[in-house]
Amino acid sequence: QITNGDLDVEVDVRGSTEFASLSDDINQTVGALKDSIAVVQADLDMAADIQANSLPGITPEVAAYSEFDLHASMEPAKEVGGDFYDFFLIDEDHLGLVMADVSGKGVPAALFMMMAKILLYNYAIMGITPHEVLERLNSTICKNNDDSMFVTVWFGIYTISTGKVVAANAGHEYPIIKHAERGFEILKDRHGFVIGGMSGLKYRDYEFDLEPGDMLFLYTDGVAEATNTENKLYGEDRLLTVMNRNTTMEATMLLPA
Repeated sequence: QITNGDLDVEVDVRGSTEFASLSDDINQTVGALKDSIAVVQADLDMAADIQANSLPGITPEVAAYSEFDLHASMEPAKEVGGDFYDFFLIDEDHLGLVMADVSGKGVPAALFMMMAKILLYNYAIMGITPHEVLERLNSTICKNNDDSMFVTVWFGIYTISTGKVVAANAGHEYPIIKHAERGFEILKDRHGFVIGGMSGLKYRDYEFDLEPGDMLFLYTDGVAEATNTENKLYGEDRLLTVMNRNTTMEATMLLPA
């Protein structure tokens, strides 16, 4: 039972002095193991809190804009994970939008995620184009990437006054867009290679417009590749079907749906 993971079992075999001593030793070892696990779990819980607090909330500065609404969520498969999103004002008329997914899971992915998030933000607020942001991010990460980790990134800059979005994609899932006259559709944009995979890469910008009533949905493969008890993938087709059943929902209701 203990080797199968039940650490609440207490061994009590007293048929001989040797068995009694062995029982006490096993119980002492399991007790020490439970204490060690509790310490590790406390550290993981703290790491999860730090990671969650690093993701942006709707600040009064952002909420002051009536031109757009934002809503986002992340639920890691483990205590901590490698997916992340970000949004931030570059200046009064430009909003940066990020969706990204680090290879792997757990603490290594979370640490890599924090590094990538900070670097991307620092380059983005310089006011350069999305493809330049991704190129600088890739160059920096490739210099210090002995573990060969990588991250897929979609980064866009939304011009608030006009609705124009300029974006670049480093191996990430296609964005989904809903235009006022049509339902949700996948935008098959220009893909570059993942960040951290190879130095010296070039990325390309592309543009699209968001009119009043339009919606942009960004996500990671954790949505499309989620599985049920029969090990069936959720899939992009089902994702689109569910979204197109709820085209009138606001973002705060659409994500839970």
